[in-house]
Amino acid sequence: MAQIPASIHNLAKILWNYHRLNQPLEPADAILVLCSYDKRVAERAAQLWLDGWAPLLIFSGGLGVITRALWSEPEADQFAQIAVNMGVPAEAILIENQSTNTGENVIFTRQLLAERNLEPASFLLVQKPYMERRSYATFRKVWPEKLARVTSPQVSYEEYLDSYSNPDLSPEQIIHIMVGDLQRIREYPEKGFQIPQEIPQEVWVAYKTLVNAGYNQHLIKE
Repeated sequence: MAQIPASIHNLAKILWNYHRLNQPLEPADAILVLCSYDKRVAERAAQLWLDGWAPLLIFSGGLGVITRALWSEPEADQFAQIAVNMGVPAEAILIENQSTNTGENVIFTRQLLAERNLEPASFLLVQKPYMERRSYATFRKVWPEKLARVTSPQVSYEEYLDSYSNPDLSPEQIIHIMVGDLQRIREYPEKGFQIPQEIPQEVWVAYKTLVNAGYNQHLIKE
C-alpha cells in the first residue's frame, strides 16, 4: 500500500470505521449473503452456518456493476460452491442469482422465500466490511417487519486491502468504492432505497477530502 499516501489511508479508515456497524451475532432463522466480488464473504457466511448461527443459508447475487466485468458465472452460484466445499450441505442452501444491486438482493430473496413458502422471522446479513451499514439500511427499508443483524469478515482495514478483497481490484479501487458507498448512504434515503442514517461531521469531511483528491470513480451523478 506504499503507493497510497498515509494521509489518504487515514481518511479512508474513517470511512471504513463508519461503514462497519460491529453488531454482535445472534442466532437467526436464516443467513442472507449479499454477494459481490469478495469471495471471503462466502467463507464468512459458510463458517457462520457451520457454527450453528442459522439453519438456512441464502446466497443472493447475479452480476453487478463490478462483477459483470470480472466474471460470467453469477456471484451467488460461485459463493454457494465455496460453502459446499467448506462442508455446508446443498440442501441447506438457497440461491438467488438474478439481482444486480443491494435492493434487489433483498427484494428477490423475499420473492424466492415466498415461492418456497418459507417465512424466516430473523436474518443474519453477511457482507463486505465496508458495506455493513448500507446493507443494513437497505434491508430495514425494503423488509422492515423482519429482524436483521449484519456481519462481515472480521479483518482490519489494512488486512482487507492487503489480502481479503478480489485480487483484480487494487487498493485504490477499494477506496473509490468506499467513497461511493458513503455518498449512497447520504443520497439513497431520499430516493426511497434506504433508511436515513446520521453521518458524523468527521466522516463527511473525510469523504469530501477524498473526493477532492480524485477518489470519485464510483460516485453517482447528482
